[in-house]
Amino acid sequence: MWRGPPGRVGLFRRSAHTYDPAMADPTITIEPISGVLGAEIGGVDLAGDLSDGTIAAIRAALVERHVVFFRDQELSPEAHMAFGRRFGELDTHPFVEGNATHPEVLDVITEPDDRANFGGGWHIDVTFLPEPDMASILYALEVPPAGGDTLFADLHTAYDTLSDTMKEMLDGLVCVHSAGPQYGAGGYSTKSKAMATRNEIESHNEVRHPLVRTHPESGRKGLYANPAFTTGIDGLRRDESRALLEFLYRHATHERFTCRFRWRPGSLAMWDNRSVMHHALFDYVGQRRVMRRITVKGDRPV
Repeated sequence: MWRGPPGRVGLFRRSAHTYDPAMADPTITIEPISGVLGAEIGGVDLAGDLSDGTIAAIRAALVERHVVFFRDQELSPEAHMAFGRRFGELDTHPFVEGNATHPEVLDVITEPDDRANFGGGWHIDVTFLPEPDMASILYALEVPPAGGDTLFADLHTAYDTLSDTMKEMLDGLVCVHSAGPQYGAGGYSTKSKAMATRNEIESHNEVRHPLVRTHPESGRKGLYANPAFTTGIDGLRRDESRALLEFLYRHATHERFTCRFRWRPGSLAMWDNRSVMHHALFDYVGQRRVMRRITVKGDRPV
């Protein structure tokens, strides 16, 4: 791994995606915000014509720090989508209505009379898909004066710190994932009045993914289960599965594996769904919050 001057993070030089240090953009800054994950990137206008070197540096920071943040951006939906497409094909959500003009865009709105927020609770985005999204890119338009922060948890470091005996037991286990608990009748995400859901019956379909997945770019192993969409572990009884998963969730979300981002209008977060869980806090009841989200398609976990 190459490390640049102070204030820069390393660029991965292994895996299918090779990052050449010479491609790094010397005009941007990348500052870690916690011990294990998260970095704030400065000196970039995401609505501009970004060079391949800048995109490579952002992607390398994303792989190494798992979530990256930008401040003071002015992004139209078109510019937001154009930035996302530099990392891959955009996805449309199968259970939430997208923007009427741009179906790939989710207008994530919490109204003052909502009693639930979209994205509340620890989760990894869309693990109920056979090929879950690689990255999510969330942009803030209107936020409350305080509250509404987002927490992120590093699933690689959480795995690394388990005992060898626990790792040996987890490797090879397969988890069942379903959107039903969130998007089925009465599911958590249907309680937000501002977010329209659809395809209720299909939400109960199941897919299976390894409990421990290998990141295709960094080669690191990480936990791959979440309270929102993981419904069990193949081969275990329900009580056994619940006990093991609850232990892993408590372990993975310990404060030493997390970072916290405070939003301002014009802030943007991009996170690697292969590496993190996140939790959108709902501590601003009675206030309005307006965000815009797109996601980049990914591959089947291995």
